[in-house]
Amino acid sequence: MIRDLTWLDFAYLVYAMRWTIALTALALVGGGLLGFVVAMLRVVPLAPVRWLAVGYIQALQGTPLLAQLFVFYFGFAIFGYRVQPWVAATAAFSIYASAFLAEIWRGCVQAIPRTQWEASAALGLSFGEQLRHIILPQAVRIAIPPTVGFLVQLVKNTSLAAVIGFIELTREAQITTAATFKPFAVYGIAAGLYFCICFPLSELSQRLERRLRVAR
Repeated sequence: MIRDLTWLDFAYLVYAMRWTIALTALALVGGGLLGFVVAMLRVVPLAPVRWLAVGYIQALQGTPLLAQLFVFYFGFAIFGYRVQPWVAATAAFSIYASAFLAEIWRGCVQAIPRTQWEASAALGLSFGEQLRHIILPQAVRIAIPPTVGFLVQLVKNTSLAAVIGFIELTREAQITTAATFKPFAVYGIAAGLYFCICFPLSELSQRLERRLRVAR
């Protein structure tokens, strides 16, 4: 039975935002930790380790995120393990994010002039000490814009979790549309709510850039 779109439906959409934000936060934390490790493997002076990291990144960047979601949600069921949508979505998005963050941060590390490496080596610092004290503090300033840009993309990509039954903002919009048969209004509201998440992130990025530029 088709019913009218009410303020209660709007409240449900706002309420579903918390799962979009939570999934993004978990993917950023998990993907950030794993991505940092992979990024460091990309710059170590050991060719086999770099090749392994490159293979990991290319394998994940070269396959659709939707396929990765299906692997985690449906793949383990083949072996008799039922995976909850929340667990599958978190794992898939974390691994997906790690590949892109690793490449972003690798580029930021390698953007630091080679003379910085040479000067720190002349001071007798080890490879790890060079990264910690000289290279990474400078790379952080470069990494803020692309990292926040990817985070905004990650927020919007969480909508794909709807296909495995994870009820976030897009899935709630689908449910509301099916009940009210007003897709333009419902998805318009959902788009506005996504904007309310993404716009403050972009503003925060610009403020951090200005602050770090002053502190330089």
